[in-house]
This record gives sequence, C-alpha cells and structure tokens, in this order.
Amino acid sequence: MHPPFPKRPEVKTWRERWAALRNVPPLLGMVWETSPWLTGATVALRLVKSLLPVAILWVGKLIIDRVVGALQQNSTVFDSIAPLVGLEFGLAIVNDVLARAIALADSLLGDRFANVVSVRLMAHASQLDLAHFEDPEFYDKLERARRQTTSRIGLLSALASFCQDVVTLASLAAGLVWFAPGLMLLLLLAVVPSFLGETHFAGLAYSLLYRWTPERRELDYVRMLGASNQSAKEVKIFGLGPYLAERYRKLADKFYEENRRLASRRALVGAGLNIIGTAGYYTAYVVLLYRTLQGTLSVGDLTFLAGSFQRSRSIIEGLFSAVSNITDQALYLTDLYEFFQMQPRITTGARAVPAPRPIRTGFEFRNVSFRYPGSGREVLRNVSFRLEPRERIALIGENGAGKTTIVKLMARLYDPDEGTVLLDGVDLREYDIDSLRREVGVIFQDYMRYDMLVRENIGLGRIEELADLDRIRMAANKSLADSVVSQLPKGYEQMLGRRFDAGTDLSAGQWQKVALARAYMREAQLIILDEPTASLDARAEYEVFLRFADLTRGKMAVLISHRFSTVRMADRILVLENGAILEEGTHEQLVARAGRYAELFELQAAGYR
Repeated sequence: MHPPFPKRPEVKTWRERWAALRNVPPLLGMVWETSPWLTGATVALRLVKSLLPVAILWVGKLIIDRVVGALQQNSTVFDSIAPLVGLEFGLAIVNDVLARAIALADSLLGDRFANVVSVRLMAHASQLDLAHFEDPEFYDKLERARRQTTSRIGLLSALASFCQDVVTLASLAAGLVWFAPGLMLLLLLAVVPSFLGETHFAGLAYSLLYRWTPERRELDYVRMLGASNQSAKEVKIFGLGPYLAERYRKLADKFYEENRRLASRRALVGAGLNIIGTAGYYTAYVVLLYRTLQGTLSVGDLTFLAGSFQRSRSIIEGLFSAVSNITDQALYLTDLYEFFQMQPRITTGARAVPAPRPIRTGFEFRNVSFRYPGSGREVLRNVSFRLEPRERIALIGENGAGKTTIVKLMARLYDPDEGTVLLDGVDLREYDIDSLRREVGVIFQDYMRYDMLVRENIGLGRIEELADLDRIRMAANKSLADSVVSQLPKGYEQMLGRRFDAGTDLSAGQWQKVALARAYMREAQLIILDEPTASLDARAEYEVFLRFADLTRGKMAVLISHRFSTVRMADRILVLENGAILEEGTHEQLVARAGRYAELFELQAAGYR
C-alpha cells in the first residue's frame, strides 16, 4: 500500500532557503547535458561582456581628462581625443552585439532545456504506479513539477547573469578601492536593507503559491469546463455558464485579494528601504564632489568613480535580488526534484522472467484482499477463483463491488494487500511487467479518446506496430471499427476529435469500436472488456458480441457488463457483492439457484416485457 504523500511545510526560514541552493548544482548538470556547446557559448560570451562596463567607464574618464586638459591649455586639437572616442564607440558596439548573442544563446538553451525536462518528466510519470495518479496530493506535486519545466528557464538566465555581474562588480570595485576604499562601505549600507526586505517577501510569495496549488488546479479545471468541447453541450443545456463563471470569479478574486495584500505590503516596505539606498548613493556622490573640488580627484576621476559607484550599487542590488530570486526559484526546483525522486512500488524484479506464451494453466486468485491507497475500505475480501486457458468468464455486480479492481490486479496495475495472484502457478510479481502486460488486451469503460489520426488511435494498442497499417486494418475489422472508418473522408488518415484542424468527432458507439480495435491490436492471450458495449445500441451490441465470441475462441477472456444478454455468452459467471464472490456458475446454473444473480436477471428482464 502506498503511504500518503508527505506534506512539506511552507518554506519561510533563511536556513531552508539557503538549503534549497543544493538544488542548483544538479540543475547546472542538467543544463550542461542538454547542450554543452550552447552552455559553453553563453558562459564565454558573458565573461567577455562582464569586463566591458569598467572598460567603457575608464575610456570615458580618459576622454574627459583630455578634454579638460585641452580646455585648460586653450587647445582645440581633436587628434588626441578621436582614438579614444573611436575606442569607446567600438566597445559600445561590441557590448550591444554580445548582449544580443547572449540573449540568443539563452533563448535557444532555455527552449532546449524545457524540451529535455518535459520529455524526462513524461518518461518518469509513465513509470509511476497507477496509485500515484489516483491520489490528489500527487496531482498537486505533478502540477508544480510541470510548471518547473518552463518557469525554471528563468533560473538559468538568473544564474548566468549573477556570475556575469559578480565579475563586473569585481572589476568596478577594484577601481573604487584604488581611489576611495570607504565608498564600498557606503555601497553595502545602500543595498543591504533593501535586500533583506525583498528576501522576506519572496519567501512569503512562495508560501502563498505553495498553499494555493490545489485551488489553482481547480481554477484551471473550472476554466476548462467553461470552454471545452467535452462539456459544451451540458454547459449550454443546463445553463452552467454563469455558475462556472461565478465559481471561477470567486476563487480567482480570493487569490487576487491575498496576493494584492502581499504585493501592496511589499511595495510599501520596498519604497521605504529604497530611500536608505538612495541616501547612501548621494552621500558617496557628495564625498566625490568634495574631493574633486579639493583637487585630489580629476574631473575624469569623478566621472569614473561616480559611474562606477552608481553601476556598482545597481549591480549589488541586482546581486542581492538575484540571490533572493535564485533561492526562491531553487525552492521551486525542490518540487521538480521531489517528483523525479518518486519511485514506483510495482516494478520488475532483478530475476524476473518473461510471461509465458502460451499460457498453460491460467490465472488464479488465491485469498486476495485489496484496498486502495488512503482508503480503509476493502474493495476485495478474500477472493479466490481460477481463469483457465480458453475460458471466458463474466464479472457482474453493483458499482463498487470490485469488478474493475480484479482486472487491474490481473494486469498488475496494483498488487494485492493480502493473498496472491498467480499465472501458470507463478506469482505475477515474478514476471517482467512489460512482458506480462503485452499479453493483456483491455478496454476500460473510461477508455481514452485520442485526438489523433484513426490509425494512431488503433495502433497505440501495440505501439511497436504503429506503422503496420495491415495489422491496424485487421484490428479494425475485428472490432467492426472498419465500418466507421469507411465513412470518414480520409479513412485511416482522418484526424479524430475537435482539438485540431480538420478533426472529426465520433459518436460514443463509434469511439467505442475504435477503442475495441485498440484492444484487439495487441493479439493478447487475455482479453478484458470492461463494459465494452455501454455506448452501443442493441443491434451494434449484438454484432460486437458475436464477433467477440468468435475472436476469443481459444483465448482467455474477462467480460464485465451489467447487461445479462451479454454475460450469458460467458463460460462462467462470477457474482460479486461487497468485494466478495457471492455466486459462481453458468447462466443456467445461477438462474436455477434462484439467488442474487437470478434476482438481478429477473429485474432486468422485467424491463423488456
């Protein structure tokens, strides 16, 4: 049984924020693996660009000093100044070119990184257990992880910019220390208060977003319901539009109000702290003016130092803000890494063997009990039965009796809490999972309707044969989906669904035939149909089951249905009630027994009289 997902506390403390920086090295490793060439290019470009600000300021100082000197000598010769002007112009051009090159490299690297992480996210999600996908806490974690595939692209740029600004600051600080060491203390006084304030509010912002993850998922869901082809008919018929809009508005307004209060406090406190920074800058500026008037600094020195101080102040503020931003985003990375650290419980063992082909003695449930993770109710209680080769059994019972759970255990989507499920006398846990599931063809009552081509909708049943159109046609013939395909303008190349251009939607019965074809595509030894005719009319149901009876001859089959006209074709019927097998036998035997099955059969038959 899967334990409930741990609820991570809201992160606010400095210790937790600094601890989150441990997420940065793995991120850098992922970035490097994404594209070593692009990563190296952006590092080299930023290194060169980081030295340009001090170079431009120094050239500007030389120009001003020469201009002042020329004015003092009443000279109008431009020759000594022209080369410096040309150099500064060239540095400005190089700075612009480098900025554009860095933006291009960052953009390409970010897109590449997002694609790689998205693929990895999907691949990892496909390895997790079905139990994960049936837990709301998992969806909160998955939602946060999905957002990181794009949101954390900004962290890459932030890290690179941080390193670039550190180099720039070091070069500017060297000039400041050379001329006026005391200015560095004023710099720190100017920026530290603002940094502390921003860091505090960044932590509060993360806490807000973390707390609101379930509500944000609900917002997305309500927005989808209000504008989706799947819900459009009921929204219109039941007049749900105003209700959904009002529900969305109330939830969105509640989030907006909490976010507004936080943003207002952040802006007010930030403005107050910024006054301290501004006072520090102008104090330094007054000191420089005084020293210039005293003659200890030249006008060029004044220009260089004032520019260096102002630039250094901006860079330090940016660095402090970047530290806050990086630690903030590193906290979000925790969500991504925690998702990647999640491991499935249902796995293939080191000594696993392939599933038998052919199956010789069949499946056996031996004293199987099961409850879904997080639920105290037993869905199955001490269930025992056999499914022999070439036998067809039907499972009937009220909703929640455990019918679908039995087939999930047979396909090893879950493992039993107690007892054992055997195949040819061997515990299912001893078999290779992929090999086992290749021998199972199943269509659940909540089958998927893929917004893809017809041939893809069918071919996904055996992905390695997706390009085999003959096999796809054969599967469509078995499920009677070929009659549906013949009516489509582009046949097997027709796009299904309304999500994409030129897509065609099908009726529920037509979709079900396509889904049946997907199950037949596997050519599995065990075929499971969970309410396979729920969307078919009586004639179509009769045709499908005539074909089903023919195609499952010589194979094992499990049929779940509420229609007794359907289950009569089974060799054996299991009647489930409250998670246990109440009755077992053929249709005739169960009717003659006058038990629960006979009662349900008579109730359904009375509806047709």
